[in-house]
Amino acid sequence: MKKIYVAVLCLFVTTAMAGGIDKRQVLPMNEMQRNHLLGEMRLLLTGTGAILEALAQEDMVAVAHHARSLGMEMPHKVEGHANHGFPEQFMQLGMAMHQEFDKIALDAESKKDGKRTLQQLSEALGRCAACHATYQISVSQNVQENGHGEHGAHSHAH
Repeated sequence: MKKIYVAVLCLFVTTAMAGGIDKRQVLPMNEMQRNHLLGEMRLLLTGTGAILEALAQEDMVAVAHHARSLGMEMPHKVEGHANHGFPEQFMQLGMAMHQEFDKIALDAESKKDGKRTLQQLSEALGRCAACHATYQISVSQNVQENGHGEHGAHSHAH
């Protein structure tokens, strides 16, 4: 079932890109929000690489450490900030992904099963891919630091 999901997701992304029209939902944000989100994505990518390296070394203590740093306690994660005006589904995807990294950390400590960790990591990365296939960033000068446009109105572009 997961293979079918991945194949459909890849087909969707390829079709959208081949058509030259980006049909992903726009996430309007200011430059600071954009930089914050992209910084978080880079931390997630670097942390995932560190987890893979620890798995290659069969060091489940390091796996747990790196996974926990990407979990719900990840400093400055986008979902931990005040009202952004971002879509609920976007926020839920992010929260679920951080929760998955906490679960990876717990299971790495208790079960010490590298194959299980790889499967969990694959699922977490699938969530990242789904988010990237659904959303795109658009920087707007009208988006305030709290994520709202001028006069407190939401500035969502569709």
